Amino acid sequence: MTGKRVQFDDETWQALALLARDRMMDFQELADEAFRDLLHKHGRPTDLKSALRQSVGQDAATYAPKRTGGKRRDAGP
Repeated sequence: MTGKRVQFDDETWQALALLARDRMMDFQELADEAFRDLLHKHGRPTDLKSALRQSVGQDAATYAPKRTGGKRRDAGP
């Protein structure tokens, strides 16, 4: 897992610390939930499985063969 550094002002940090204590979570769990919600809000996948499903759905719609309104031809005599 990649680590990143984030800076908060003191008031925000205290509010987050209080929320974490109230919900019996640590900061990482709060951050995971917040970023997962943000990705969901903007329609972005949150895991590999969702990303693959989303890409297949978009590609399948893009490359689907178009049906014509003509009659179906049989291969028989």
